[in-house]
Amino acid sequence: MTRYEPRLDLDALSAIDMHVHVEQDGHGHLSLDQELMDASAAYFRATDNRTPTVADLAERYRAAGMAAVVFTVDAGTATGHRPLSSEDIAAECAEHADVLVPFGSVDPHRGSAAVEQARRLVKEYGVRGFKFHPSLQDFAPDDRAFAPLWSALEELGVPALFHTGQNGIGAGLPGGRGLKLRLSNPILLDDVAADHPGLTVILAHPSVPWQAEAISMATHKANVYIDLSGWAPKYFPPELVRAAGGQLRHKVLFGSDYPLITPERWMSDFAELGLKEEVLPGIVKGNAVRVLGLDR
Repeated sequence: MTRYEPRLDLDALSAIDMHVHVEQDGHGHLSLDQELMDASAAYFRATDNRTPTVADLAERYRAAGMAAVVFTVDAGTATGHRPLSSEDIAAECAEHADVLVPFGSVDPHRGSAAVEQARRLVKEYGVRGFKFHPSLQDFAPDDRAFAPLWSALEELGVPALFHTGQNGIGAGLPGGRGLKLRLSNPILLDDVAADHPGLTVILAHPSVPWQAEAISMATHKANVYIDLSGWAPKYFPPELVRAAGGQLRHKVLFGSDYPLITPERWMSDFAELGLKEEVLPGIVKGNAVRVLGLDR
């Protein structure tokens, strides 16, 4: 096994996409069951490769002149579906370290085993952060039972990226396939950020219908950021556009949510928002460099 170490040429890259999904492993196993995959693709009207592997993502982002933070979500306890291996994803990213940055995912319901897996993923495999999806993984991040996991990530010095807001997974299915939107209210992460000030907390997506909460948290707490993935920018709430171009210009991060939205479509829409030219480099690359520790 080769431990991941980034080999990004930051000067040559036009952008760093902070939110990209590995949807299939090298054996054809999918990250979610087929019903959830189909519902999500229909919700986003996805037209690109819906089930990219790590190798697919490396080829795509290398051709685009961008880097990508890639991950899966381990929701094994909540869904009963065997997750993709974060260890395998990290090992494969080591072969494409010029364009890919691996995040791990652990199942919070596994308690101390999740903590040990997180430590191993950072120390042995070199992952640079972790992805969580409270609705899909069926957990409330402010529950004190999960504090040891957040403490471990704080100690390891890696960011935690949380899905927030409206959910494409399960959309349109009876009962949303049991996924509870309230678990993705960003305010549940305010306790996490307050109790673990050394942990970088990234709120993924425009947090509709709780956009004001997300902006308030990112304004109030130095360790809270917002990634702008999962929505075509032309649909961003006006208050998010104002904040991204103003007081939060150093706290927002480009993310596409590929393969559900292509980075090219995101960039094209984003250019039409009318933000000042001087804030764009930070949003599409500079802020991510700092959050990922690539400037150290």
